[in-house]
Amino acid sequence: MSHLGSAEGKVTTRLIRESKGKKIVAITAYDYPSARLVDEAGVDIVLVGDSAANVVFGYDNTLPVTLDEMLLLARGVTRAVKRALVVGDMPFGTYHSGRKQALRSAVRFLKEGGVEAVKLEGGARRASLVEELCEAGIPVMGHIGLTPQSLHQMGGYRVQGRTAAAAHKLIEDALALQQAGAFSIVLEGMPAEIAGMITERVSIPTIGIGAGSKCDGQILVYHDLLGLSFGHQPKFVRRYVQLRDIISKALTAYVDDVRSGRFPSEEESYHLSAEVREQLEK
Repeated sequence: MSHLGSAEGKVTTRLIRESKGKKIVAITAYDYPSARLVDEAGVDIVLVGDSAANVVFGYDNTLPVTLDEMLLLARGVTRAVKRALVVGDMPFGTYHSGRKQALRSAVRFLKEGGVEAVKLEGGARRASLVEELCEAGIPVMGHIGLTPQSLHQMGGYRVQGRTAAAAHKLIEDALALQQAGAFSIVLEGMPAEIAGMITERVSIPTIGIGAGSKCDGQILVYHDLLGLSFGHQPKFVRRYVQLRDIISKALTAYVDDVRSGRFPSEEESYHLSAEVREQLEK
């Protein structure tokens, strides 16, 4: 169960901001059943992540997923979640053209998707945009380090901040997002030492993914930690169960039972009453 506030109370952006130094638990979700399960488990933040492009829609990266697709997923998630804070991940191309586009996209996420905050990638270069959204009453979670929407610019999925200059830039990015009004920052794919420095220097919580243990919280992709994803798994992913194996066995058993006539059984079938059978036999 979550230790942020009471067990019954709603997690808000204000509560997250005030939880600096605590261990905040975040996870992605993309539909009603997954969101309900993670909320009931006591997760603090549910991110409707653009990682849906990979784990739901089967794309090789996050770039193709659209805002309309994300809104469809968000509606299922927000109907399920009662306690956790729900954050919508702004997909690629929905805020890159400037303030008007970003504001329009974020408003749709809140109005149509029902989320309570949005997340967007980028550091100092996004600070003015973050400030604009916050002034419009839209809470923003930042995201720096390995930013998947910039994979082509970065030359692939590479750990960021390995040099002193790059590390200083990440620290500057985090401070810029804090100054712009972000209530928290995701730190992805960076050395644990750098994530620790950032966490010490900012007054808002940091949420790590592939950024070591010194962050104020951690986030993982739902499908990754449950063993439901395909392809390469990053070093930082811990699989808590291999549901792919369990599900595959169940599906194989179902196929075999249908083909052999073992399913459905008499107990799993509906039957007429003796009286009706007699009437039909006359």
